[in-house]
Amino acid sequence: MVEINLHRKQGDFGMEATDANGHVVRLDTSEETGGVNFGVRPMQVLLMGLGGCSAIDIVMILKKQRQTVDDFSIKITGEREPGKEPSLWQTVKITFFLKGTIDKEKAERACQLSIDKYCSVAATLMKSGTNLTWEVVVN
Repeated sequence: MVEINLHRKQGDFGMEATDANGHVVRLDTSEETGGVNFGVRPMQVLLMGLGGCSAIDIVMILKKQRQTVDDFSIKITGEREPGKEPSLWQTVKITFFLKGTIDKEKAERACQLSIDKYCSVAATLMKSGTNLTWEVVVN
């Protein structure tokens, strides 16, 4: 079982979330809705989780294929459903940037496996109806 604890730290909505290992994430709502810019918006944390989940998968897969990943970054963009409550992620696009001695086909296959098979965050988003697309840029 996973346990996360939240405690209000600043203003009405500035929260710190702590996991069982003591890792902390600061959360807040937008200033337009009463936040004080204390931390990341909760729906943005979901996209950060998507990036982290897929990054771990991709690096693991490429290491097993004896690919050398010298640098790896991800850009994620998304649009939420307009005028709805709750406002889910409607579209999300991930761009994976990989540098190193990496075969592009292997990188693309690793990304596909992550998004379509291994990444639980991607599966969660897609089951909620998110149109999730991705691309790979090597070197």
